[in-house]
Amino acid sequence: MESTKAKERIFLSSPHMSDEGYEMQYIQEAFDTNWIAPLGENVNGFEKELAKKVGSKSAAALSSGTAAIHLALKAAGVGEEDIVFCPTLTFSATANPIIYQNAIPVFIDSDYETWNMCPKALEKAFDKYPQVKAVIVVHLYGLSADMDKIMEVCKKHNVAVIEDAAESLGTYYKGKHTGTFGDYGIFSFNGNKIITTSGGGMLVSDNEERIAKARFWATQSRDQARHYQHSELGFNYRMSNVVAGIGRGQLKVLDQRVEKKRYIFELYKRELGGLNGVEFMPSNEWNEPNYWLTSMTLTGKVRPIDIMEALEKENIESRPVWKPMHLQPFFEEYKFVGTDVSEWLFENGVCLPSDTKITDEDLVRVIKIIKGLWR
Repeated sequence: MESTKAKERIFLSSPHMSDEGYEMQYIQEAFDTNWIAPLGENVNGFEKELAKKVGSKSAAALSSGTAAIHLALKAAGVGEEDIVFCPTLTFSATANPIIYQNAIPVFIDSDYETWNMCPKALEKAFDKYPQVKAVIVVHLYGLSADMDKIMEVCKKHNVAVIEDAAESLGTYYKGKHTGTFGDYGIFSFNGNKIITTSGGGMLVSDNEERIAKARFWATQSRDQARHYQHSELGFNYRMSNVVAGIGRGQLKVLDQRVEKKRYIFELYKRELGGLNGVEFMPSNEWNEPNYWLTSMTLTGKVRPIDIMEALEKENIESRPVWKPMHLQPFFEEYKFVGTDVSEWLFENGVCLPSDTKITDEDLVRVIKIIKGLWR
C-alpha cells in the first residue's frame, strides 16, 4: 500500500516563512503600535532595506508588481498611443499596464542564449517603429537578460528602460542586481516569488524625485491641503504596514532562498541533464541567477505534457513555460518582431517543482517519476 507521504502535495513554488520568525516580529510591532494600514514604519523600513539590498537610491512599496510597472510607465511619460516594446515571453502582468496607459505594445522575441529579450530583435523593432517611448525588459525565471547589449540599443535611441525583475530578486548581472540597470526596476512579492509579502511589489529607481511622485500617485494623488484635494488622477496602490512587515522579515532570508533554489537547479540538472532531448535553461558567465523556477526544454519523444501529467498524477505541481503574449487572444492584434524562438520555448519548455521547502526525499520522488518516462 502506498504511503501517505508519497502523495503529499509538492508545489511549484509556494510561500516560505523564515524559521526564525522574523516576519512575526515586524507584524507584532505593527499591531502593538496600531499601525495596521496604511503606511507606517514597516513600509518605510522595507523601502529603505530593499533599496539598500539591490543598490538603488530609492524605492516605493506598492500593492503589486503590476502596480509598480504601471507607475513606472506613468513616471516615464508613457501615455495614449505611445509605443512600448515588451518581451513576448512573459506573464501578462508585464504587458497589461501598457494597456492601462492606453499605449500600444509591440512584442519582441527571445533568444536561446538568455530566454529573454533578443537584442537583435530589439534593434529591428526600433528600425520598424522608431517612435518608442519606453522598453520593458524582463528577467525570466530569474535569468538575467543581456543588459549590456539591450542598454546599448536603448541608449542609442534615447528611450526609458523599465526592468521587470518580478522573478529575479537576488539575481546578478556582472555583479550588479537586476532591476537597477534601467530607469526603473520592479520587484514582485506575490505568494510564489522567491520572497513574499503575500501580495505586493516594489518600484525602485535612482531618480528619487520620480519615486516620490510615484508614491504620490499611489496614495490617490492627494494634494497637500487640509481638505481632500486631488489635482491628478490617483491610484490605491500603496502597500500596507502589516504586509511590509512580512517583507522586512523575508528580506533577511533572501540569500538563503537563492542558495536553496540553486541547489534544486543543480540537482535536477545533474540527474536529468543526460536524458535524451533534455536541455536546461541557459547559463552565462555574466549571469548569477536566483533560479526562481528550474525550467528545461524537451526535443525527444518525451514531451512537456508527458512530464506534467505524470507529476500531476502524483499530486506534484509543474507548468509550461509562459505562453508568448503575441499568441494570447487579448494581445494578438498587436505587432510582433522576431522569429519563432519564444514560441519554440513555450512548446518545448516545462517548469519543474522549485519550492524552497522541498526536501531531498521530495526531489528524489520527482526525479524518479521523470526518469521513468524515458524507460
